[in-house]
Amino acid sequence: MPAATNRAGLLAVAEKEFKKLQTMISDIPDDLANRGFEDDWSIRDVILHRSHWIGLFFQWLEEGEAAQMPDHGVKWNQLKPYNAGLRERYADQSWQEAQERLADGHARLMAYLKTQDDAALYGGPMPGGTGWTTGRYAEAAGPSHYRSAAKFIRACLRAAEA
Repeated sequence: MPAATNRAGLLAVAEKEFKKLQTMISDIPDDLANRGFEDDWSIRDVILHRSHWIGLFFQWLEEGEAAQMPDHGVKWNQLKPYNAGLRERYADQSWQEAQERLADGHARLMAYLKTQDDAALYGGPMPGGTGWTTGRYAEAAGPSHYRSAAKFIRACLRAAEA
């Protein structure tokens, strides 16, 4: 799916992908949400991971030119151990808390996007970024992550039925 190129497209794809993910996870019981699947990642782990990355987007915005991407002391080629650390960091979060964190992150993202215009989102590279526009980073942190989470969850649900 091509990336959005304007605010209206970004808002639409963010809302569409979030609703699809929300519908998918709304009836998943705790035991299934907490069961380890691929590389022992659970559905809960993936939802917490996605909400964390929305928070990173806001961290990057706040830090501007001083932003350290993807996070302080972490390089892009270190994502696998970084993400593994996130599982440990959020290990005490319940399935309900994971869903709430994602919903809160999405609401924060949508509120921010609604205050921006096309120029702010797509007029040039995001300060501190690697060349993408702010809108593209927002899409990566939100709708693109929602889609990849949904793909993972569909595979988990198929595996659970087998």
